[in-house]
Amino acid sequence: MTATNTPKLATEADRAIGSRIAALRAAQGLSQTALGHAIGVSFQQVQKYEKGRNRVGASRLQMIADQLKVPVETFFSDTAPVDAGVAPVQTYFDDPKVVELVQAFTSIADAPTRESVLSIVKAAATIQQRRAFQA
Repeated sequence: MTATNTPKLATEADRAIGSRIAALRAAQGLSQTALGHAIGVSFQQVQKYEKGRNRVGASRLQMIADQLKVPVETFFSDTAPVDAGVAPVQTYFDDPKVVELVQAFTSIADAPTRESVLSIVKAAATIQQRRAFQA
């Protein structure tokens, strides 16, 4: 068998990972330039990762996850069963209001305030779920 030197083409998985990188980066209000600087690449390279034109190597993906303060698993397909009622992470970031909420939440530096805001949102969700259940 002979080895060929053809470049490996980006796959649908590479595009999905790139899309998640873009959504999480934007949700945190981080520019492509800032992310690129933090991981040692140009903003053009970050663009290529996000558009799925270039593959992200494992160590670089770990660096991105660390910079975005998420587990590396966040970039891969959600493995929760569909009937568990849990949507894949990416579907949440497809909603501009979710991105806006995450941006606002991450801008809160005070930990007790963040906990209070989270409690309010959870309480509102619980009330909404109860109303839906009673209807």
